[in-house]
Amino acid sequence: MERHGLPGGYAERFTVLDDFGYRPKREVLPQLVRELGLPHDPEVLLADFSEHSLAAPVPMPHALDVLQELRARGLRVGVVTNGWVEAQTTCLERTGLAPLTDDVVISKGVGLSKPAPAIYELALARLGVNAADTWFVGDSPRNDVWGPQQVGLRAAYLPTGHGLSGERPDAVLRDLRDVLRLMER
Repeated sequence: MERHGLPGGYAERFTVLDDFGYRPKREVLPQLVRELGLPHDPEVLLADFSEHSLAAPVPMPHALDVLQELRARGLRVGVVTNGWVEAQTTCLERTGLAPLTDDVVISKGVGLSKPAPAIYELALARLGVNAADTWFVGDSPRNDVWGPQQVGLRAAYLPTGHGLSGERPDAVLRDLRDVLRLMER
């Protein structure tokens, strides 16, 4: 915002239009420019966002502590994420999450995307675990509840963005610390 002299309210509106990362920035930025009547070229803002967005990503609250505890308990930890390999890998490394995971399945790297059942089956096979013994944790009702349940995974929903619309998670978390209680089930 400072680099381009963007007005107050820009970040908040960006977040809404971005739909928690589910809408392409190539669509978000032109709409922001139109809505806010900005004199900026959306392509310039997109290039700046692309260059700087992963400079200092921040993990979700409690993520590092929870993953460290899961590893201390001897549990295998995997990540299944939609996105580009370079961006997702950079994000995991810069947040310190990468060394706390056993495997990462990134949609663009494997040619599959959530909520397709095959991406969860691939993750299970790569981790060497059974679906019935495994929890899938996420904040997208369709991608992280409905999708995993199609292959027999238990799904824990962390409500941070999109609300449930008919999906029935096996557990609803208050925050990531509740993941540790799932292991008692």
